Amino acid sequence: MFRLETEVDKERRALLNRRLRDENTARSPRISALRATPDAREVPLEVWALDTDGRVAAGLTGRTWAHWLHVDLLWVDTPHRGSGLGSRLLAEAERVARADRSCTRSRVETWDFQAPGFYRKRGYEVRGQVDDYPPGITEFTLTKELG
Repeated sequence: MFRLETEVDKERRALLNRRLRDENTARSPRISALRATPDAREVPLEVWALDTDGRVAAGLTGRTWAHWLHVDLLWVDTPHRGSGLGSRLLAEAERVARADRSCTRSRVETWDFQAPGFYRKRGYEVRGQVDDYPPGITEFTLTKELG
């Protein structure tokens, strides 16, 4: 007999994460070998553009892991859109990932109304899409070789 709960619980989430990580490490020789290297650590990567008053005009948040850069969020404030600021943030994140963290690839998810064209223009290729996520919208996964 089990009792199901839907509560947010940080301790249980951390426990679940550890258990799944340990099981994946035990079941996959490749993951096991990776865990024995410095590349096993997931490291946050953030790039910020501040205006002359120190306010955030744009930002990129992501993480690096296993020679990959994963872009989580990229946002540019409306008055600065079209100025190349988003391209600069992405290029800097890719530079840091490649030069400082030995990343060879990058990935990002974006919705059809957001920025798939922006990423394609910067060398990203669509690797997958999920239609109707959320309803009426398509989500794309794009990747890029960082060289």
